[in-house]
Amino acid sequence: MTLPPLRMQHWLLFVVIAIAFFAWGGWLMRGVGKIEPLSGMAQWQQQILGPMAEGKLSLGELNERSAGELWLKPRLDGPQLVFRSELAASGETWSLEAVLVLDEREHASLMSATGLKPTDPEQPLSAGMLSEMGEHALSTLALRPKQSVSTEQVIASFGAPRLRLQLTSGEGWVYPQQGLTAHVEDEQLLLLHVVPRSTLEQ
Repeated sequence: MTLPPLRMQHWLLFVVIAIAFFAWGGWLMRGVGKIEPLSGMAQWQQQILGPMAEGKLSLGELNERSAGELWLKPRLDGPQLVFRSELAASGETWSLEAVLVLDEREHASLMSATGLKPTDPEQPLSAGMLSEMGEHALSTLALRPKQSVSTEQVIASFGAPRLRLQLTSGEGWVYPQQGLTAHVEDEQLLLLHVVPRSTLEQ
């Protein structure tokens, strides 16, 4: 049985359906492939990470932007003063830890006053001590996500890393201009580590 020839209207209908199908498929693929930057990171870059990379962030300024506590942390090379806080945005939470810069006199005085051993537990310090140390600079700042963060989100927030270093566990993605190193493993972010960019450019 011979089928009747297709009319021009039929061909036009087929073309319209095909175009609509491919357009719909492209829209779906674009929606799936779009990765959103990390929630709150743009604001934190401006208020915390950027000033830290410039070497201009003090303990007092950090505490104003993210209120926290000062802790005394025993170490083999002598105790450290560590500031701890949390950052939150859109239901996502990050733990923040920053180490204070101490000169030799302050470090020696701290070691003498505490008499801590490296095996001793960490100790929280008073709010008065936190206020008293407010002018001190910070040597390092670390952010650890408390939820799963993909490496694609890291790239969406900071761009592709300039350098990738193979670590014992995972990789270190280095962003020298931002003073930033991201520790990633199995396509997940473990840690963001920020120092004054002059440290990475040496």
